[in-house]
Amino acid sequence: MRAARLHGDGARPDLPVSLVDVAAHRMRAAILSGSLKPGDKIVEEQLCADLGISRAPLREALRLLAQQGLVEHLPRRGSRVTEWSTTDILQLFALRHVLERHAIEMALPLAEPAVALLPVRAALDRMRCAVDELERDDAHRVFHAAVVELADNRQLDIALEPILLKLQLPMAMNLREEARHHRADDGIVRHQAILSALESNDAQTVITALEDHGHLHYLDLESGRQQNR
Repeated sequence: MRAARLHGDGARPDLPVSLVDVAAHRMRAAILSGSLKPGDKIVEEQLCADLGISRAPLREALRLLAQQGLVEHLPRRGSRVTEWSTTDILQLFALRHVLERHAIEMALPLAEPAVALLPVRAALDRMRCAVDELERDDAHRVFHAAVVELADNRQLDIALEPILLKLQLPMAMNLREEARHHRADDGIVRHQAILSALESNDAQTVITALEDHGHLHYLDLESGRQQNR
């Protein structure tokens, strides 16, 4: 198990001023970019030195990251970057799909698709213009949330939020591996297909696009699923 280590400043102009936010932001960026890998041990003393903070804000940052499924606490062994099992990942993606399908069945046909789809289009534009992996991953999550928000169902939005947070690590890994094996904009193309389907205003067309877009073979889940049987 590797010890987690942060390198460089990594700060952005819009970085929050709270020490907790600074620590959470930089650790989240390192995890989603792959600098910190699943299973890496969180050595508090080393991270405090890397971040220039005390243990109190670091531990609060770790608590926030644990709520997002990025860090897990092991009794008497400290914390590490979360290692999601194949079963967990497949179940979370299945839950997301169920909620998205239900939202589309409730929402479509849209009365004013040009207006209703503005948030989805804006999220896709953010994915295109992202300057780093953290911005891209945030925009990716917002895109899927915006699709479900078309149903105008608050409880559906509340149910989706923790699923998207827990999925941000496997989604980031999948997008990163996809970009490494193919063109960097392949993920954009797949999400553009969802937007195009939404513009058709036909529920079944959108559901098919959502099913087709969820390519997860870059995470090697099939081999993992066989090993878990």
